[in-house]
Amino acid sequence: MTTTFSAGTLVSARGRDWVVLPESAPDMLVLRPLGGADDDIAAVFPAFERVTGAQFADPSPTDLGDAQAAGLLRSALRIGFRSGAGPFRSLAGIAVEPRAYQLVPLMMALRQQTVRMLISDDVGIGKTVEAGLIASELLAQGSARGLAVLCAPALAEQWQKELHSKFGIDAELVLASTVSRLERGLDLGQSLFDRHPHVIVSTDFIKSTRHRDDFVRHCPDLVIVDEAHTCVAADDATTAQNQLRFELLQRVAAKADRHLLLVTATPHSGKEGAFRNLLGLLKPELATVDLGSDAGRRALAPHFVHRKRADVRQYLTREDGLADDSLAERTSFPSDRHFKDETYKLSPAYRALLDDAVAYAGERVSAADKRGRREVRIAWWSAIALLRSLVSSPRAAAQTLRTRSATAAAATADEADRLGAPLTSDSADTDALEGLDVAPGAEAADVEHAGARLAELADRAAKLEGPTEDRKLAALVTHLKALLKEGYHPIVFCRYIPTAEYVAEHLDGKLGRKTVVRAVTGTLSPQQRIERIEELARDAGDDPAARRVLVATDCLSEGVNLQHHFDAVVHYDLAWNPTRHDQREGRVDRFGQKRDVVKVITVYGSDNGIDGKVLDVLIRKHRQIRKDLGISVSVPDEASAGVTDAIVEWMLLHGRDNAQGSLFDVDEYRAIDKKAAALAADWQSAAEREKASRSRFAQHTIRPEEVAREVAAVRDTLGRAQEIRSFVRQSLRALDGVLRDDPARPGDFTAELGGTPAGLRDALAPVLGGDVVELGRPVRFRTIAAVDRGEAALVRTDPAVVALAGYVLNAALDAQAAGPRPARRCGVVRTRAVASRTTLLVARYRFHLTLPSRAGTRQILAEDARLLAFSGAPGNATWLPTDDALALLDATADANTDPGFGERTMRRLLDELPAVTDHLREYGEELAAELLASHRRVRSASGEIVRGLAVTVQDRADVLGAYVYLPAPTAGAVA
Repeated sequence: MTTTFSAGTLVSARGRDWVVLPESAPDMLVLRPLGGADDDIAAVFPAFERVTGAQFADPSPTDLGDAQAAGLLRSALRIGFRSGAGPFRSLAGIAVEPRAYQLVPLMMALRQQTVRMLISDDVGIGKTVEAGLIASELLAQGSARGLAVLCAPALAEQWQKELHSKFGIDAELVLASTVSRLERGLDLGQSLFDRHPHVIVSTDFIKSTRHRDDFVRHCPDLVIVDEAHTCVAADDATTAQNQLRFELLQRVAAKADRHLLLVTATPHSGKEGAFRNLLGLLKPELATVDLGSDAGRRALAPHFVHRKRADVRQYLTREDGLADDSLAERTSFPSDRHFKDETYKLSPAYRALLDDAVAYAGERVSAADKRGRREVRIAWWSAIALLRSLVSSPRAAAQTLRTRSATAAAATADEADRLGAPLTSDSADTDALEGLDVAPGAEAADVEHAGARLAELADRAAKLEGPTEDRKLAALVTHLKALLKEGYHPIVFCRYIPTAEYVAEHLDGKLGRKTVVRAVTGTLSPQQRIERIEELARDAGDDPAARRVLVATDCLSEGVNLQHHFDAVVHYDLAWNPTRHDQREGRVDRFGQKRDVVKVITVYGSDNGIDGKVLDVLIRKHRQIRKDLGISVSVPDEASAGVTDAIVEWMLLHGRDNAQGSLFDVDEYRAIDKKAAALAADWQSAAEREKASRSRFAQHTIRPEEVAREVAAVRDTLGRAQEIRSFVRQSLRALDGVLRDDPARPGDFTAELGGTPAGLRDALAPVLGGDVVELGRPVRFRTIAAVDRGEAALVRTDPAVVALAGYVLNAALDAQAAGPRPARRCGVVRTRAVASRTTLLVARYRFHLTLPSRAGTRQILAEDARLLAFSGAPGNATWLPTDDALALLDATADANTDPGFGERTMRRLLDELPAVTDHLREYGEELAAELLASHRRVRSASGEIVRGLAVTVQDRADVLGAYVYLPAPTAGAVA
């Protein structure tokens, strides 16, 4: 006869104790090891294997620990939890501690049966983390079974890394470069989107008709769209590529029960039509709702989160309406950007080259005017390419002069515009930054004698390389030396690949022997770019005097986070769209930047006829709007292009005459003056609309007090990052590890593990690499989640931290274990932290959760560790507040305790401990009621999801540890 074991009971099988999980059946038990992780879950058949009931053993009064024992035991236990009982099912298993404000989108999402959200927080706030939190929670709850992230191909590998390292989600890359390999592994008739439940897909790849239909048919039930503003069509004008992306998203959004997260920092930017189309993807009716009315704003509010840095820099404070600042979070965004515009003048030889090139380009445009519109547009784009590359660097100019223009192959004027604009302008609506940093061509095969003339100009350009003739380069060296002297690590942004390579080549060895210079351009794959940056950081090393200089093109201006390695930006080449400058600066001006002020230097030519005008009309206006609003507003592209086109046209038609005249003081500049004024008016109007948008759509759906309540509950259950860091340090030291702090990275340290117990080394070897442990190499522990092989992250889900916690917990539970044991289940401590005898209990509770979702009802067994403290004897206990119990973990031993006295004290306590059983049970029922209320609060807006929700506590709590704190004797007393 087989005994039936209910979920949550303890059983003994295979020589160890297990917890029975809800998935069990009478003939098959699904078991998780007591104190173990989900990876250790096993199925046992009672008909074939002996399974008996078990009871958790009481602590041994002879196995006493020191003052740290209780805290280490509690931390080791909590680190092992992967199934928290709270409403956020995934938080126990992720490797990032979210900021409190990052929980707001998650709480909004959990109030929707089908999640449809536009996450539009400002640059650097952490939209990727916010989207990842929602995705991991929906997957953990079973509300979603698969995930697709649609993003630019350059950002795909970063998304893959973020999802894996922070959220434990392993996603396959579906790119033009990977799809053939993936398709070879498919079964006959199988879609790769069925084969791989979690995918990161290139938006540009999947929008093609060949792949789009397959994706739509087999699309996962959860989709995240990164940089969603590039995937919608505006009412007035849009590119063909944007239209294809928009059509794809319309088909994805058409399935009403599909979760959809749209992520962008610029949802509006003055373009009402594009904004409305974004909203229409969430719910069709939002595309036409009156957002000026209260009813319209209420309809949008549950789906839209839109915050500036100022909104979250200080959060959960008294100013937010809370009673105190106990949960206050202050997020260290840089407070400002310090702008400095530095000028240079062309050398006589460079001036002569520019004048001759301008004259040639002007002749080309004038001659083309007689041949037709197609020829005019080809000549126009070739002229802009030539001017921009000449202003950039001699090497870019030489390459442009020797390269055939891409527009020369155009069959029509419209095709010439389509081919020429992306390579020569910097439109905010450019489809992708990949491939746009190549030097554009200027040569046209159908122009008589053009080749010889361009070759002569190219030869002259090549001879100008170096700081003697290239005074722009000389000015850069001067400004970089000043930055490096102040301790900054700058990024130098260039427009073209030849310029970046040229600048890096000439900087190498010119900035001091402890300065490491590297270049990153579009010639590298996205993964190689990250590797090059990490290589730069490693080569610079830990010497405080070492400096890092990165020279990059705009292939790094979006998506890649550089704030940990760099803290200043130099614009070596002016972009013709200030949004590109803001993107560059945003790589370092974001959460995690240690500098309070990010320095920005813009290098511009005062006498080249272009830079000064672009700086005045575009760049400085953009800065002023950002300063006034606290956010960036994209420049209206059409008006901006009108101004830059007018500047170029004036240069071509007037050549060198009056090239340095004031742009707005002479009658012949009035056409440009009018266009600049029109741009300023359009831009200001867009800024006012954005300001009104921010005010109208401020996040009021989730109130701060609601967030505070859930933040407190999460921290009570899972702890804070600092607890993990302290646990690892204390445990390794107690286990005879040798720790050395990293002076270059506060909080990081290395640990030599050669002297630690063999059992710990055996546990760490599989996760760190056998050679690291066997060869005795120091192991680096880092405060960031993304670490290299052989390193460990100081987060609760890192495999090395989990292995350490498992060893500490198992050693504590096994009084016969050999070697040092940092945590013990008992202790008697004499301390000045108490005035009377006080007892601290570490109790483990198990909860049965019934969680309804779209996919059906799930039965889950969850665990929680709690501290309870009382003064006096167990039979007459006065129970203390939770904060007083927590404070006992910090108590220090202020006097020695005689071992015999300690054993007698502990034995007496354990004999009397059954007297508190009723209180432990009542406390467990209170916890279950609080958990149920928390689940209901989080899902309060959707009755269907709340209906059927239940939380019950297992009758018996496990007392893992019992510790007695006695007042320290006064001087001269005898223990």
